[in-house]
Amino acid sequence: MSGDRPDADGPDDASPADDVPEQLSVEDELERAMDAAREALARAKAGAAARGLRPGAPGRVRRKRVAGEARSSAGADERDPQSFGTGMERLVADRGWNVDVAVGGVMGRWSRVVGDQVAEHCTPESFNEGVLVVRADSTVWATQVRLLLPTVQRRLAEELGEGVVEQIRVLGPTSPTWRKGARTVRGRGPRDTYG
Repeated sequence: MSGDRPDADGPDDASPADDVPEQLSVEDELERAMDAAREALARAKAGAAARGLRPGAPGRVRRKRVAGEARSSAGADERDPQSFGTGMERLVADRGWNVDVAVGGVMGRWSRVVGDQVAEHCTPESFNEGVLVVRADSTVWATQVRLLLPTVQRRLAEELGEGVVEQIRVLGPTSPTWRKGARTVRGRGPRDTYG
């Protein structure tokens, strides 16, 4: 055995010179790794500078684009936050409710359109397919409103536009009904039952 390894016999079998080459090789590997890291960092900085990015500046967050999605720009577009009124105007226009909304607005301002005295005795009841139905609280006021129809139609045309209200039907007060319940019998109607 001693012939195989002549240095293994004594306690001084390893010399300090034998350990030095191993330490140098680890140091060399470490130095090579550091050089590779420096080169990679230099390449990354050069690539960032070529793209116009500055070191230390926050990077751009990329968002996946959905097919058919419009790209954003510095100018205002329909995707920007909008006021409630603008959104409602767009909804009304998209649904084709312009006329109905305008007529509803006139019904809400009825006293300003026809005047306080007429509005006190006559109220708009419905609007359907160009026909405005107005109900008066007495036959006298129904007749009076019928006489004022040209003036009322002119005011409505000013408020809503020409041709929106094609006809105005004026109804008098409803007469009392003597019907009680869902079923009735034809006959003469109410008569003296007290005698």
